[in-house]
Amino acid sequence: MKKLFAIVILIWAGMTTTQAQKTAKMEFKAETIDYGEIKKGSDGVRVFEFTNTGEVPLVIEDVKSSCGCTIPKKPKDPIMPGKTGEIEVKYDTKRVGPIRKTVTVYSNAEEPVKALKIKGVVIEEDSGDS
Repeated sequence: MKKLFAIVILIWAGMTTTQAQKTAKMEFKAETIDYGEIKKGSDGVRVFEFTNTGEVPLVIEDVKSSCGCTIPKKPKDPIMPGKTGEIEVKYDTKRVGPIRKTVTVYSNAEEPVKALKIKGVVIEEDSGDS
């Protein structure tokens, strides 16, 4: 009888542990956006697409950039399991030179802090004088 009781307790404990481990998971199409060569003053808006491959709703709590020249925009609503979401990033293309920035995502996912990268080069617009 004691063995049966112990087995029942172990099974119950295993089930509650399994339920407690359900998490949200972010799977990105790409973790780096490469602007390539982009002309000064061009549209600097790009999108990181991801899917919640976890078992519970994914809540993006905050998204921060490594400088003021990059403005990230997080989803307002939770992303349900199996659904996709987007993190919009706008880079200020008024500055000529290399782009090397980090966008950090804070969420309730299994990996709660995720670093995404943007890269490229902003070039002067051709003056047309050849």
